[in-house]
Amino acid sequence: MSVERTLLIIEDDGAFARTLGRSFERRNYRVLLASSQDEAAALLQQEKPAYAVVDLKLNGHTSGLACVQMLHKHDPAMQIVVLTGFASLNTAVEAIKLGACQYLAKPSNTDDIEAAFGHVAGNVDVELGNRSTSIKTLEWEHIHAVLAESDFNISEAARRLGMHRRTLARKLEKQRVK
Repeated sequence: MSVERTLLIIEDDGAFARTLGRSFERRNYRVLLASSQDEAAALLQQEKPAYAVVDLKLNGHTSGLACVQMLHKHDPAMQIVVLTGFASLNTAVEAIKLGACQYLAKPSNTDDIEAAFGHVAGNVDVELGNRSTSIKTLEWEHIHAVLAESDFNISEAARRLGMHRRTLARKLEKQRVK
């Protein structure tokens, strides 16, 4: 196996990380697993992965965006895909600015992720929708942006949004992407 096929998965859900890792191993990738930014940084001292999959929300509050930034600084040529169950336009833009090549919403499978590694150039032929964004979508994107700014601390995000913490928790539960 060549070094070019080394993949770092930064995911705090151990079962999901192992399942994803096994799937990539069957495709002849050498897989490294980390559940936090610190673990990933330690691995980068000894390894030079060409690919990375980063969960956007680590350990309940840590942002995967910091991991993307660290990985990109370590190796600007690394193909980084952000995988999230909390997708928003704001975090997608920030992930790309920080060095990710693609941003995928869960559920995504190994085929989707591998295709994202191969699709790093932009596509000028992407279909432009003529449907305007709904108020609910705008609200959800704003809530998620504030959550990301407050390191996914629900109490702090609720304070910044001017709403009760329980109200925010209910809204998040209704919008959960599975």
